[in-house]
Amino acid sequence: MEIVKEKFQLEFPLVTSTALLFEYLASSDGLSEWFADEVIEKGDDFTFKWGNTEEVAQLLRFKTESFVRFRWEEDEETKYYFEMAIQVDEITNDVALMITDFAEPGEIEAQKQYWENLVEDLKDVIGC
Repeated sequence: MEIVKEKFQLEFPLVTSTALLFEYLASSDGLSEWFADEVIEKGDDFTFKWGNTEEVAQLLRFKTESFVRFRWEEDEETKYYFEMAIQVDEITNDVALMITDFAEPGEIEAQKQYWENLVEDLKDVIGC
């Protein structure tokens, strides 16, 4: 029986350019600066390494300076994904990183905290 996950979204204001931010979201070099210890990109497959742990995700869709959407290998037969999107306020030009992810009902708060910690690392790398 498939475990049903719930969708959640987070928004993080960032003081940076969309071009710079996109490099950190969509390239193996950028992702290895904040998302994982090491990221290896082969075509649309990204291997994320944390210590002795390794997970593979497929790049499903992307739009330059807009968003990237990945699906973990373990979720291959499901509708689940995680997306990192860049949102720019039309009036103020403020930039925000929008995270969309899925988690099991009892793990949503822990997953949100995990993303918050990751984005703090990203802010340190970008310098904002």
